[in-house]
Amino acid sequence: MASRIVKLLKLLTVLIVLGGVGLLGIRTYDVQRSPALSVWHTYVPHDLKAGDIADTDWDGYLKAEQALFDEVRTKVTDRIEPEERVPGNRHFSGSPIYPGHFATDWNRSYALEPAGAPVGAVVLLHGLTDSPYSLRHIARLYRDRGFVAIAIRLPAHGTVPAALSDVEWEAWSEATRLAVREARRRIGPSLPLHMVGFSNGGALAVKYALDAIDDSTLSRPDRLVLLSPMVGITAFARFAGVFGWPAIFPAFANAAWLSVVPEFNPFKYNSFPINGARQSSLLTRALQQQLVRLAREDRLMGLAPILTFQSVVDFTVSTRAIITALYGNLPANGSELVLFDVNRNAMLSPLLRANFENALVRLLPNPPRNYRMTIITNASANASEVVERVTEAGATTEQVRALGLFYPREVFSLSHVAIPFPMNDALYGMRPDSTTDEDFGVNLGSMAARGEVGLLIVSLESLSRASSNPFFPYLVERIGEGIGALTAGAPHSR
Repeated sequence: MASRIVKLLKLLTVLIVLGGVGLLGIRTYDVQRSPALSVWHTYVPHDLKAGDIADTDWDGYLKAEQALFDEVRTKVTDRIEPEERVPGNRHFSGSPIYPGHFATDWNRSYALEPAGAPVGAVVLLHGLTDSPYSLRHIARLYRDRGFVAIAIRLPAHGTVPAALSDVEWEAWSEATRLAVREARRRIGPSLPLHMVGFSNGGALAVKYALDAIDDSTLSRPDRLVLLSPMVGITAFARFAGVFGWPAIFPAFANAAWLSVVPEFNPFKYNSFPINGARQSSLLTRALQQQLVRLAREDRLMGLAPILTFQSVVDFTVSTRAIITALYGNLPANGSELVLFDVNRNAMLSPLLRANFENALVRLLPNPPRNYRMTIITNASANASEVVERVTEAGATTEQVRALGLFYPREVFSLSHVAIPFPMNDALYGMRPDSTTDEDFGVNLGSMAARGEVGLLIVSLESLSRASSNPFFPYLVERIGEGIGALTAGAPHSR
């Protein structure tokens, strides 16, 4: 019997090895067919590491950031090949989408000051491959409500995609701590402190709040607002590093990349190195383990209330992980989860996959729950108007409220990237506002491309992904309620 078990184990080992070799062989073949790397894929600029960030302050961070952008201009922008000097390349200084020519380069860290004495501060954390641009609308909302808004450019972002090939998630975490220190410095020890995190920034916001429970020297936030938070990601990302192994050989340098595509977005990387996925995976695993431990120790009552906005269907992060790993561990602390359902009245609704029809039923635990559950969905199957369906924490009955908002018929769902952008956003909006002087050289949200395949430098799939939120006014209203609740009685700045 023992000998049979040993033989089976040996056979299993051989099969695993052969399977691994086969996958690496397929990966190597795939790499050979991918586009050649450009200088923005190969030159890694010298951004601050975790230890450097811990030893500096906001002014020091901004000074290092300026040096970083100067380095990128010298080592990348000034050295791109003649054939790469095209209008659709954000790294070409003659391109209309070159960020250095804009009135404000939103790739950089910024602070927005209210008109008068601040009534609080907010720290805003952007997502992976992203930039501080993505949270500028919410930063302005807070500023207009009397808050100082601190939006930090996380290490390895805003410059060139290659920067993500040599970063560790601890640097993002340390940058988060720096931003909180600066926010607290500006408002003193007693005024409210909020944190807003988008995607990977959402994971960083929650991780910081948990760290503040473990470490009494950290300033605790009073409220967290999360947009498509990266609490959990696909299983593939956990093993993404394996697919980069062939990159140890110079001939297979492309293996270090999950995608190599043109850089036509002035405020977000399109190409994506494997290390970026790996670091996000490490961050989410650390976050989930800490959540479970603090819940087991009955210490999560010290966590600030969390308000999360999330699309039911999300290609980038796991909606299920948000519900189970995060909200499933929360005590009754005033938190709320807002889910945007698919559009059941869309022109394309007959073409939707059947498994999304009952996605909410499969995802949500039965009430009562420790948190307020809000669903934004069609008033009826044939109505474009949406309603708010609310089940209060601890309750089992649902309340319905009309919002006066509508799902555009051509939009069949929201997406991971759409949540923080209004419909009139200059870059991502479906209906960009022509009355402003903002011009970023391209509007990616309003393109309704028709033509032959293979002609565009961008995939039609990326153009069809929703990039702005028709329910952004609702999001602003709900965030505003949280601002007012914590600043009631405080002198207003305007």
